[in-house]
Amino acid sequence: MKIKSGFALSMVWLAMAAPLSASDTPAPMSAQDLATLPRLGASTASADGQWVLYPVTETDRETYARSAKFYLRNLTASQAEPILLDLPAGASDAKFAPDGTVFFLSSGPDGKGPIQVWRTTHKAGTQQQVLVAQVTDFVADVAGFSISPNGRKIAVWGDIPRDCETFGCADTPAAHLPGPGTGRLYDGEVGFIRHWDSWETPGRHSRVFTFDLVNGTAAGKGVAADGPAAEGALVGDAPTKPFGGGEDVAWAPDSSGIYFAARMADAEEPLSTNVDIYWSGSAGGAPHNLTAANLAFDSLPAPSPDGKWLAYVAMARPGYEADRKVIQLRDLKTGKTRALTQDFDRSFDSIAWTPDSRWIVATAQDVLDTPAFRIDPRTGAIERLDLMPGNEAHIGDVATLPGQRLLFTRNSIGAPSELYLSANWQQARPVTSVATMELGKLASVVIRRFSFAGANGDTVWGQITKPEGRDGKPTENLPAILYVHGGPQGSFNDSWSTRWNPRVVASQGYAVISIDFHGSTGYGQAFTDAITLDWGGKPLEDLQKGLAAALALDPQIDGTRACAMGASYGGYMMNWIAGQWPDRFNCLVQHDGVFDQRAMYYETEELWFVEWEHGGKAYFEDPAAFERWNPVNYVQNWKTPMLVITGEKDFRIPYTQGIASFTALQRKGIPAQLLVFPDENHWVLKPKNSVQWHNTVFEWLDRWLAKPQPDAE
Repeated sequence: MKIKSGFALSMVWLAMAAPLSASDTPAPMSAQDLATLPRLGASTASADGQWVLYPVTETDRETYARSAKFYLRNLTASQAEPILLDLPAGASDAKFAPDGTVFFLSSGPDGKGPIQVWRTTHKAGTQQQVLVAQVTDFVADVAGFSISPNGRKIAVWGDIPRDCETFGCADTPAAHLPGPGTGRLYDGEVGFIRHWDSWETPGRHSRVFTFDLVNGTAAGKGVAADGPAAEGALVGDAPTKPFGGGEDVAWAPDSSGIYFAARMADAEEPLSTNVDIYWSGSAGGAPHNLTAANLAFDSLPAPSPDGKWLAYVAMARPGYEADRKVIQLRDLKTGKTRALTQDFDRSFDSIAWTPDSRWIVATAQDVLDTPAFRIDPRTGAIERLDLMPGNEAHIGDVATLPGQRLLFTRNSIGAPSELYLSANWQQARPVTSVATMELGKLASVVIRRFSFAGANGDTVWGQITKPEGRDGKPTENLPAILYVHGGPQGSFNDSWSTRWNPRVVASQGYAVISIDFHGSTGYGQAFTDAITLDWGGKPLEDLQKGLAAALALDPQIDGTRACAMGASYGGYMMNWIAGQWPDRFNCLVQHDGVFDQRAMYYETEELWFVEWEHGGKAYFEDPAAFERWNPVNYVQNWKTPMLVITGEKDFRIPYTQGIASFTALQRKGIPAQLLVFPDENHWVLKPKNSVQWHNTVFEWLDRWLAKPQPDAE
């Protein structure tokens, strides 16, 4: 993992652009390559900006066992080499404290105890031998933590019964398990009975507690950020579930308390997107809701380093999970709040103040990129930063450092995330080479962006990813794979994925065509909103026109051999295409797709989504809105061979939807396969399962897209 200034960036360019020679032809990227490439995790920088600490997850190519290693890198020396930090096996979530020591999560030396916070006993770079000490000693697992700016306090969070006065209570009975059998018993007054991939335990929530650090150890009973369990107390999840984390919790710059985002957990929770931001002082008591006036989504609390302002993102429309996220700025002295980015038609997904409180740096999707923007908190002026040569692709995990420096990750369709460092707002240099060298050994691909007139004459964007030719000659007669993204408010933008990865599919000898149809993000809120109540309308028209545009643009693609594939909403679209466009494709791959909108409404968990997408009403209130775009109503038209994939732990689009579509295929006598993962949710995450997923998909595509062989003489 040697790092040379400019090395990683040049290797990415070579891997993507250098022509292959017949005598030295790299192998195409395989499913195993995708599953076992080293993966860069979330980094953390020291308070003085000198050091960065980052994890690299490695996967054994035979056993597929995964383990993380942590590296230190000096950011002030361009030729510095990474230093392996010898943390205990199983350590995770390592981050710097203000004094330069490293705190992390671990289940102890034997790996059998509850997950707790531990720390090193020396500062970064002072010695290579790592000595550790335990910081917390609770009966409950710690899911995450944050050290206060003055280093004298720690916030920890995890699943804790609401009536526990400290972080965990021993022998707390589960009210929903009355016995004597194994049955779960839920009252109709509860909200979620299951969420994403887990069954709920009523009365247990993600909760934040703050503790004093005395000689590096958490002391006392702590202060519950959600306050005492009194009548009318906040009952909810902080960080929010199922995906909330450290971005939901922020210390005040003077360490006097924390800001946190929470969603109320009650009977209305499955219908509500109302996340609020609260303030909890170190003295305890009930938290103060700072965003009670907004009944929609508020999140990402980010106080300015000078303590004058609180920035956060807010949506405007309750019940809509894909509304535009506008950065708000609250004067912490007066409480007055203004919408800082109201006039900028993009949705921001991160916020980082510069150390001098002069600027906000935030990221947002913009067409096929996710660049960083510099925002003036005084005027609201927004400037798109040019941090990378060529396309910005996907920039994330932005950290602002002293000396007008930015540390961030960048990935693209062609390459996974690496760390980069920018000085004085200029183009960045590489800091890491985690996967670049391994990727450079594999055959490269060519990526081309294009646009066309889609539904209503609107400009729609797409991308073509295909293998690079040999000896300067293009690859001919490539079968077409139409990729359809999920969400549906999402994008197949120029970014790396460990699941739906265009590069690994193209490496098998295909041209992958992805279209950001109406409903996609990064093109303004009106374009995103256009899919609501129109799931099978404009998006299908865009896909039809986009495929035609790609074939007209690139004569190397053989449009007579084409398959379509997608997951979630993309899986829905496979079922919709089967009934509405049945003669176009040689095959379909449908993963976790909606088959029957009526059954989906009653089986899913986050009801706000299905109700918003169908006009804001329940199925029984307006059946016609659901039935208009219901694939089950057009099974009589199905004729295209389909591979169906589903996960039994998927509670968003339950696996019974996949079983139903497979039953329809069987009864119609259409060639089909069903792949069921008993241990996966809406995504396929385990490395062995990922390899099986890809190999099954590749075999299915090869079966239906094989180039006809000439007749033997």
